[in-house]
Amino acid sequence: MQVFIVRPFGIKNVLHKKPDGQDEIQPFDFDAVEEKLIQPALKALSLSGGTTGKIFTAGEIREDMFSELLLADIVIADITVHNANVFYELGIRNALRNKTTVLINCPGFDMTPFDIIGYRYVSYDKEQPEAAIERLKDALRESISSNKSDSPVFNMLPTLEVPDTERFFAVPPDFSEEAARAFAAQDEGWLTLLSKEAARFEWRGPAMRLLGRYLYRLNAFRPAQWAWETLLAQKSTDFEANEVLATIYQRLAERDIQRNSAQAAQLLQLSDKAIENLLTAGDMNRMERAQAFALKGRNAKTRWAAEWAGASDAERISIALSSPYWENSLAYYADGFRTHLNHYYSGINLLGLLTGIVSMAEAQPDIWLLRFDETTAAETRLAELKKDKEKLTEALHYTIESERARLKALGEYDPWLDITYADFFALTADNVAKVSFAYNRIIRLCDQMQTNAIIRQLLLFRSLGIMPDNMNAALKVTGEVPNEELDNHYLLFTGHMIDQPCRTTARFPPDKEVAARQAIEAQIRQVIAQEPGREIRGIAGGACGGDILFHEVCEELGIKTELFLSLPREAYISESVAFAGNNWLDRFDALYTTLPHRVLAPSKALPLWLQKKAPYDFWSRSNLWMLYNALTNDSINMSLLALWDGQGGDGEGGTAHMVELVRKQGGIALRIDIQTLSAG
Repeated sequence: MQVFIVRPFGIKNVLHKKPDGQDEIQPFDFDAVEEKLIQPALKALSLSGGTTGKIFTAGEIREDMFSELLLADIVIADITVHNANVFYELGIRNALRNKTTVLINCPGFDMTPFDIIGYRYVSYDKEQPEAAIERLKDALRESISSNKSDSPVFNMLPTLEVPDTERFFAVPPDFSEEAARAFAAQDEGWLTLLSKEAARFEWRGPAMRLLGRYLYRLNAFRPAQWAWETLLAQKSTDFEANEVLATIYQRLAERDIQRNSAQAAQLLQLSDKAIENLLTAGDMNRMERAQAFALKGRNAKTRWAAEWAGASDAERISIALSSPYWENSLAYYADGFRTHLNHYYSGINLLGLLTGIVSMAEAQPDIWLLRFDETTAAETRLAELKKDKEKLTEALHYTIESERARLKALGEYDPWLDITYADFFALTADNVAKVSFAYNRIIRLCDQMQTNAIIRQLLLFRSLGIMPDNMNAALKVTGEVPNEELDNHYLLFTGHMIDQPCRTTARFPPDKEVAARQAIEAQIRQVIAQEPGREIRGIAGGACGGDILFHEVCEELGIKTELFLSLPREAYISESVAFAGNNWLDRFDALYTTLPHRVLAPSKALPLWLQKKAPYDFWSRSNLWMLYNALTNDSINMSLLALWDGQGGDGEGGTAHMVELVRKQGGIALRIDIQTLSAG
């Protein structure tokens, strides 16, 4: 949680009333109060924060001060003396936020203003402010846990609503444009970089919403999770953030189930918590409530599928039919569809489950009977499910057709509705040609997230032997492997350029090129051996020297690489290739014309929106961009190969910087010590 401290600065000469009633002027060190009282209390509670003093040099103190007062989770205000700035800032806070403002003061100086006399404050001693640390900690804990308003403004105007913080901050247009370019390029690392950068600005809320949506649509669930959690930390009741996070946690749990990871259960619990946050929100409409029930149904279905994941064909249906989770999922999806009959997502998943359970119960009646004490109970329950399926089929078909007609009249399009329409045919049609036609009609209009969702659902049904002809016909159209690259291992390269002729201290002299190539090849072969069954993907720049050698060796070994250029071709060549001569230019162009390549920026100037947050450098930004792309499958699925002399380098954003970044992320850094390579 973030704390903003409102107080006088430095040492002030203030009027003090002595016990005998006489007045005297005393020096009062307010900086010492923060150092000895406030900061120790914050540290003890794992809180952090500062004052406007840290932003005096930025030139926009009013903007930053307003931002801090609005966005801070907690404000601590020292009202010991009648300081105009303190009461101005306190007034702004009380007008914008109704809770978590903690007052402190030292008795014996200015009287507390009448307007805030009734509000609790923590008193401290001028000579020993540290003696009040425990009292301040207690006040902070109480303020955090309490729902009681501590703002005179909101208490006097009880119908006044606390403003939505996002309404006060507009994302800079050039930031939005850069985010749109990154999304159009489907560049997950670029979007992740933008999210980390935007987190330092007062407009981080709307920025995280924008980037979270983009990353989610790219199936980039880890960085999307971070973006939405950052927003949720600022707005804990945000409906969209909780809804999207419920899905992200569930999808990450599915991935962990595929990887046999123990984290799946914890992720599903996080998803459950996000859904409960939705259901406890007081202002949900019926469609939103139906969606929350559907998400609960999906989590139960994920737990169901986890039970028989990896089972043999002979065991799978038996395990699936015996599980209690399908009953839970069925009930939640039914709640969703009953809550709003136009919520076709609940309806199609309910129909899929009913179709599957009926099919499996008929295929393995002995397993079905084991669920019941008596044969008649088993027969009755199966008859109920069949009847429910029959009624639902008619109702859902009517819902889908009605919604399609409504959208057509409005000139609107919903890809998920068309996906539901195709899934409906896969579950009900007795004509495989009709199923193929339904998926052929939509698949080219789907993005990767939608296509993956279709494939996963079809594979689940086929694995249980449900409508196998229809599922095979559909999968022939969609493909049978979700494009999620779970088995890729990313090999990120960083390394020195060939020495310029004018370089006084040799680092990578041209006569070490052959030895460097051999060392790079040996390290890549080692990575291949350590990652059996995984596809290795290479990421590197295009500078003369290590970068180009890496791409060339990967090509010889059959490893796909991508060329990451900080600048457009001409500018990049001028910075990082041309000085080495025509041989390196020709080799760069050979890579440029054959490899997929990305470009970060048109020039070395940082974007205008980013220039306020110094110190930050273009080449460091470029390193982060490449790193975040290499972290697509988490740090356990990436390695850094560094052709490095172990020194600090010639400036920011070099090889040493990249090694440091990877180590901080928990990635593996493989070093080729260029100093030990033989010349020749």
